[in-house]
Amino acid sequence: MIPDIEKESLQAIKKFQELKLVELLQYVNEHSPYYQTVFKRQGILIENIKTLEDLQLLPLTTKEDLQKFNDDFICVPNNKILDYASTSGTLGAPVTFGLTDKDLDRLAYNEAISFDCAGIQEGDLVQLMVTIDRRFMAGLAYLLGLRKLGVGVIRVGAGIPELQWDSILKYQPNYLITVPSFLLKMIEYAEANNIDYNQSSVKGAICIGESVRDQEFALNTLSKKITDKWAIKLFSTYASTEMSTAFTECIHAQGSHHHPELIIVELLDDNDMPVENGGIGELTFTTLGIEAMPLIRFKTGDIVQLHTDPCPCGRNTLRVGPIIGRKQQMIKYKGTTLYPPAMNDVLNNFENIESHVIEISTNDLGTDEILIKIAVKQQSEDFLQQIKDHFRAKLRVTPKIEFTTKAALEPLIFNPMSRKPIHFFDNRK
Repeated sequence: MIPDIEKESLQAIKKFQELKLVELLQYVNEHSPYYQTVFKRQGILIENIKTLEDLQLLPLTTKEDLQKFNDDFICVPNNKILDYASTSGTLGAPVTFGLTDKDLDRLAYNEAISFDCAGIQEGDLVQLMVTIDRRFMAGLAYLLGLRKLGVGVIRVGAGIPELQWDSILKYQPNYLITVPSFLLKMIEYAEANNIDYNQSSVKGAICIGESVRDQEFALNTLSKKITDKWAIKLFSTYASTEMSTAFTECIHAQGSHHHPELIIVELLDDNDMPVENGGIGELTFTTLGIEAMPLIRFKTGDIVQLHTDPCPCGRNTLRVGPIIGRKQQMIKYKGTTLYPPAMNDVLNNFENIESHVIEISTNDLGTDEILIKIAVKQQSEDFLQQIKDHFRAKLRVTPKIEFTTKAALEPLIFNPMSRKPIHFFDNRK
C-alpha cells in the first residue's frame, strides 16, 4: 500500500510538494483569518512563494500563536466541524483543533499508510491500549486508520493490565498500540499470574509517546527491558495533534517515514535557519490537505535528525530519527546541555529502580538545578553511588538524586488528566 509519491525520487517529491504548497497558500490566504492578518501585516505576497526554499520568506508559527489566536486559525464555518480535538497541554494551555469530514478522511488515510508501513495488514487484529475519548486525536486516528485498512480493533483503552491480558487471551490480537513503558507492567502482571506472554498471539507493538530507539536506531534501554523478556517487534512512531500526521517505522527500523502528500518538513537551527543535511535541529512543518485548521511553518519544539539515504523498504521519503529532546525542556547543568530522554535512558538501565521523576528548578544563582526522585526495590548508599557513577560516565554530570516511594511517585507519573506517563516536571521560573 505504499503511495506512489513515496517511491518517487527526492526531486520528484520536492516538485510535488511545491505544487501542493502553492495550493495551500492560496487556500489560507482566502480562508484563514490568522494568516490573512499576518501576510498583510508583513507584506507577504504569496505569488512569490513557489519553491520549498521560498518557505523561508514566510513567518514561523509557534505554540504561543496557537494558544493566543486559536479561533483565528479556523478556516471553515462551525457547522462544517464534525469533531473537536485538543493538544495535551504538556508545555502550556491546550489548543483546540476542529476537523471536517475531509479532515477525518485524511486522518484515516494517514494512519492507514502508517500502520501499513509497520506491516499491519488487512485481516490482522489490533488491541488499542490508548484512550479515544477526552478529545484525544491520536486515539480516534488509530481507530479510523485501522478501519480503513480492514483491520479488526479491540478498544480496551489505557491501563489495567488484567483487562488487557483478558482481551489478549480471549481475542488473540496480532498487534498492540500502546505506550511502551506500559508493556513492562503487562510483563510484570503476566509473570505474577502465570501467563506465558511469549506464547501469546501478540507479535508486535506500535509504540507511542516514548522513544524505543537511540540515535543509531538500536533499541534503547527501555525497549531492551521489554524485548529481553517478551519477544515482540517494537515500532517507533512520531506524531502530534498539530500536524495531524504520523511518521512510523517500517520493518527495517531506520527512522520514521515521512508522508510527503500530507506534510512538508523543515529542520531549523537556533536562528531559524535551515540545518545542513545530516544536522540536528528543530522539526518545523507545514500541513497539506487539511481543511479546518492548516498550519504553516509550525515549530514543534522537537530536536531531531533527519535521514535521507534510501530505505530498503522501497520508500524514498526522508525519515525522522528518535527525538533528542524538547527545545523548551533543554537543561544547562554545570556547563553541560541535557535533555530528559538521555536521563530517562540512564535511569532505565537499573532493574532496581521501579519508577522515577525528574524535577528541574532555578537555583539562587539563576541556573538550572536537577532533582531526580527514585523509588527502588532495595535502598542503599552503594546503589545511589552506582547511579551517580553511571550518570557521570554517560552524561558527564551527576544530578541530585533522592529516594522516595513508589506510592508517592505513581500519582505524579500517571496523572488521570494526562494521556501518557509524565516523568519530567519543569518548575523553572
